[in-house]
Amino acid sequence: MDVILVDEQDVQTGTMEKMEVHQKALLHRAFSIFIFNSKGEMLLHKRADKKYHSPGLWTNACCSHPAPGQETLAAAQKRLQEEMGFCVSLKKAFDFIYKAQFDNGLTEHEFDHVFIGNYNGTILPNAEEVSDYCFKTITEIRDSIQSHPQKYTEWFKIAFPKMETYLQSTS
Repeated sequence: MDVILVDEQDVQTGTMEKMEVHQKALLHRAFSIFIFNSKGEMLLHKRADKKYHSPGLWTNACCSHPAPGQETLAAAQKRLQEEMGFCVSLKKAFDFIYKAQFDNGLTEHEFDHVFIGNYNGTILPNAEEVSDYCFKTITEIRDSIQSHPQKYTEWFKIAFPKMETYLQSTS
């Protein structure tokens, strides 16, 4: 799969195969989805053990990359259906750039578009992507990240406090 290379203003500069991008630590477009239920709890999922990086770690509802020529919101909605088995209206919350290295020599360097949605229905996770899921309160997640940071993906530990700030600014 090719991903979209971007500059720090999210202007496309080219495309490249996903694994090569992660080996070269090049900035590329990505998205993260945060889903909340009617109680205000956040949906977390545990990445499948066969994932090429961060296997078995907890993270937000869904993350991926839009394909070249694909609109980011459309890619996010499609991927949420593929990974978690449901569709919901998403809205853009914010974006940020981060860089995180992994034990396997790969690096995520992403311009991450963060979307938010609300959902209370049935979740049908794709076992190739997700080994478990749960809803937790913001406080439970914050406390768990502080006491057990090794249980969470690097990007989630960066994005979560930004989501907390966003939620506070909209309440």
